Amino acid sequence: MKAVFDDRQRLHDPQHYMANGKTYPSPEAPERIARLMAGAQAAGCQFQAPQDAGLGPIAAIHSAEYLYFLQNIYTRWQRIPDSGPEVIPNIHPASRHDNYPSSALGQAGYHQTDTSCPIGAQTWEAAYWSAQSAITGADLVAGGERAVYVLSRPPGHHAFRDLAGGFCFLNNSAITAERLRARGLRPAILDVDVHHGNGTQGIFYDRDDVLTVSLHADPDRFYPFFWGGAQERGQGRGMGCNLNLPLARGTGDDAYMRTLDTALARIRAFGADVVVVALGLDAHIDDPFKGLAVTTPGFQTMAAAIAGLGLPLVLVQEGGYVSDALSANLTSFLKGAL
Repeated sequence: MKAVFDDRQRLHDPQHYMANGKTYPSPEAPERIARLMAGAQAAGCQFQAPQDAGLGPIAAIHSAEYLYFLQNIYTRWQRIPDSGPEVIPNIHPASRHDNYPSSALGQAGYHQTDTSCPIGAQTWEAAYWSAQSAITGADLVAGGERAVYVLSRPPGHHAFRDLAGGFCFLNNSAITAERLRARGLRPAILDVDVHHGNGTQGIFYDRDDVLTVSLHADPDRFYPFFWGGAQERGQGRGMGCNLNLPLARGTGDDAYMRTLDTALARIRAFGADVVVVALGLDAHIDDPFKGLAVTTPGFQTMAAAIAGLGLPLVLVQEGGYVSDALSANLTSFLKGAL
């Protein structure tokens, strides 16, 4: 299987992660790359660097205002007297329709949903090449490859059209789907990350040309909390083109697979001819976030069922954090996909 990654994706190295009123080392650390790459290579993946397709495919998903913010906010932040080393807002608007301020601090609050997406000096460059890796993966599949693995890091599925959040800045899975759609294909996004793909849902919520399906830990008591309920089915033209399948905390392989069958049936009913898998490996029983309890062999079973659709696959890396099992989990999934 071909795989795509750019070394510049290592440059994002967040120093802060605040949860429950405490600051911890970020679980979305560059160390993830080494473990994921080892897992992919153990499954037989051969890595190549992405092509630079420019901003166009990214701007097809994200607003120009937001992209300008991401490119410039770190430099502006450094002009604030006694500013910290990373862009982390401490105030947020109550509504997306509130005032768009001129200040760097105010704009950071507008464009960053939480404290898990600090922006450093090289965050934009890393996120840009993460997205370019996804775009190249889409182009490879549109050109005839049956399956491609994209080591997109930083991840993307919590990023909305103009919002960063949950370690994510550019929505790689959404960018991939839109690139495939522009190439004349009908994509479905299947998100198997332990967290709901709220940014992906938000981007396509009123559209009927991309199906979004997410299996995730029930958000009533789990990040991202405010999105991911089964009642969220889309709106306008998109009504019925969004499917959320929340799972009880601690759900293991058997129940997960039964729910995955529902997801795959919806993809078939949509008439998709390509699937973007938002590949979170954090559903594993030993992942630091402890949301679900999928086993390492369970990832192979999961991937084999997805491959059973008989459709081309773009496997875009989302979550899956540093643990002893991370490499083996990816190897297991990729072997199932093959």
